[in-house]
Amino acid sequence: MGFIEFLKSVAMLMKVAKKPSKAEFTVALKITFLGVIVLGMIAFIIRFVAIALQTV
Repeated sequence: MGFIEFLKSVAMLMKVAKKPSKAEFTVALKITFLGVIVLGMIAFIIRFVAIALQTV
């Protein structure tokens, strides 16, 4: 893909894209925060187990 083709695709995307409504933005934000919290909890549990196994 050359640079000119890339610019054409960007222009096409900008024509099709629309600003999300407040409700859509809120849902996307909630899903993002939920994902961050779940990944953080998984990382915490793995770290906690690793520390517990090192002390044994």
